[in-house]
Amino acid sequence: MKLFVYTSLDKALQSSLRKELPATVQPIFKDELSGTQLMEAFNSAEIIMGNPPVDWFKQIPPKLAFWQLDSAGFENYRNLNINVPVANMGDFFAQPCAETMVGGILAFYRNIHLLVRKQDKKEWLGSKIRTSLDLLGNKKVIILGSGSIGQALKQMLLGFGCQVKMTARKNPNADIHSFEELLEVLPHTDLVINTLPGNLNKYVSAEFIQAMKPGSLYASVGRGSTTDEAALIDALQTGKLAGAVLDVTEQEPLPETSSLWEMENVVLTQHTGGGYIEENEGKVKKFMDNLKRLLNKEEIQSQVNLSQGY
Repeated sequence: MKLFVYTSLDKALQSSLRKELPATVQPIFKDELSGTQLMEAFNSAEIIMGNPPVDWFKQIPPKLAFWQLDSAGFENYRNLNINVPVANMGDFFAQPCAETMVGGILAFYRNIHLLVRKQDKKEWLGSKIRTSLDLLGNKKVIILGSGSIGQALKQMLLGFGCQVKMTARKNPNADIHSFEELLEVLPHTDLVINTLPGNLNKYVSAEFIQAMKPGSLYASVGRGSTTDEAALIDALQTGKLAGAVLDVTEQEPLPETSSLWEMENVVLTQHTGGGYIEENEGKVKKFMDNLKRLLNKEEIQSQVNLSQGY
């Protein structure tokens, strides 16, 4: 079987993967190809690892039997009609994403983001800002979404002593199940954390933001498309919101012209939320686990339905 590896792996991981693969699977690595070789390898693939450009799938590889994404999100592939098992990374990114959000939120409340800026200028603030510092532990929090990232966030925030509510349309374990319910509790909520998938375009709308408590904090590790960025910027500039912690933005990389770069009340983590030092090793492990299942005709783990978005 021909395996096309679109995921960028260093030489050591490429070698490790080659050693782990059964003799019946022949890997071809994107990073070793160029020009027409890329499309030839893609079109002949029976197994794909990684996230090739969506326009490559105008013609589905005719022998494709399995596709392992190396991401949790896959909204850009929603319109593809692929009748073979497709799997994402499941809850692999939940812990690092949750830690990034908690780290950014703590930095905001403790003014660490401001102090880092002042450090660059060798400007001492000290006692001048002590009375402006805030605590995470006494906050009322709403987490948008109740998936693996949301669950990891809830566990961490409860440890700080926060009061946490989660939203979901159908999950019975969530506390809020409709947009109308959400609008009722937003005025009494100190912190909103967005973990929503990309199929919910501008869910955090101007109406949503206006319903939020004055002086509250907005954080997002969901897709950038789920937030009305213009409405968010307006709320940050007018003081409606105290600030924002953003791992994602509508356009990435964030354009140099975006006012988000200059705002002292914004923490930007530049879509690094899911990353950590052993990220690529984890992707290889996830792929190998599912490849063994495929070859043994067992159920693939973390299968997704591209058209439904989950």
